[in-house]
Amino acid sequence: MTVIDIPGSKSVTARALFLAAAAEGTTTLLRPLVSDDTEGFAEGLTALGYAVRREPDAWHIEGRPSGPGAETADVYCRDGATTARFLPTLAAAGRGTYRFDASAQMRRRPLAPLTEALRTLGVDLRHGEKEGHHPLDVHARGVKGGALTLDAGQSSQYLTALLMLGPLTAEGLDITVTDLVSEPYVEITLAMMRAFGADVTQEGRTYRVAPTGYRARTYGIEPDASTASYFFAAAALERGRSVTVPGLGTGALQGDLAFVDVLRRMGADVEITGTGTTVRSTGTLRGLTVNMRDISDTMPTLAALAPFADGPVRIEDVANTRVKECDRLDACAENLRRLGITVHTGPDWIEIHPGTPTGPVEIATHGDHRIVMSFAVTALRTPGITFDDPGCVKKTFPDFHRVFDAFVHTP
Repeated sequence: MTVIDIPGSKSVTARALFLAAAAEGTTTLLRPLVSDDTEGFAEGLTALGYAVRREPDAWHIEGRPSGPGAETADVYCRDGATTARFLPTLAAAGRGTYRFDASAQMRRRPLAPLTEALRTLGVDLRHGEKEGHHPLDVHARGVKGGALTLDAGQSSQYLTALLMLGPLTAEGLDITVTDLVSEPYVEITLAMMRAFGADVTQEGRTYRVAPTGYRARTYGIEPDASTASYFFAAAALERGRSVTVPGLGTGALQGDLAFVDVLRRMGADVEITGTGTTVRSTGTLRGLTVNMRDISDTMPTLAALAPFADGPVRIEDVANTRVKECDRLDACAENLRRLGITVHTGPDWIEIHPGTPTGPVEIATHGDHRIVMSFAVTALRTPGITFDDPGCVKKTFPDFHRVFDAFVHTP
């Protein structure tokens, strides 16, 4: 059995950085993810006037409940969706003028439901070019609060950003959600807000957030469940192989750990304890139909594994994967077809038929870290797979290729 130490969760690290910046006092984050996304978030906080001190295994953030220390700032969000959605929301709670921009890839990704909600709350926010997209200017003068309705059917990050803003408002927030994707990510947000002292309740589709502010604390970041999915999938694929990921067990915050339940349905042996999760191959992978709306970041992992199942694998309710770093549904289909696999797609589904992928093929990554890491699983049984942009894994796991290679060559 191989034990793999997975880097810290991107989702948890980003939320913790927001909460630490908003809290009264100095917060220490233990084992935060160090990647392009999280470093971009930390640099954005620094540009806004927050004091961030980074050590190898601990980041220290001096909170400013009143908002950014800088009166003006230009913030570049790189490729990071959490950075591009959370930081303008955090800045709105302060007083000053702040400009946010992002990479061409992030500029293409939608912001409109979030920015429209902030405008409803009275935030003076202007898009610099295309409405509903970066760049944008926030002319902040604090947020009173109140009630609003939100469509979070494209991204749960819209709801998360507004929930985390709630304790910083003068009167609190009531948010009624008409549609919601990736709900387990919202559960992460609620748990973390409460850990930092927030008072937030839920009644049906309405979330009520009291204007409590936040309290600083020491907070440990758990391993990234989405990143762990590639190692779990590899273990399920290769007969006689097993992998244990410590730190991701029964008390884990991240919903993407439910990917191992999909592997269990396909025939893998899965054990989840209080201290970690183990996946073992049984030599069998069955086809299945699965709704992945709540764990859609692991859709490419399953798509890359699917050709080796004994029947079709149909993944449903994943329309939101079309507005990620790339159109992941089409990217998976395109690359699988180039490998000789029969694939059918619809607006929110993909069906992959059994087959033997054949190389050599250069995978079109579209600059998406998850496409690279997913098809690394396919490459275990497909000689000749290469990637047109292998380095894009820096977004969440800069050392992925070395760690994955060491894993697959461990007896």
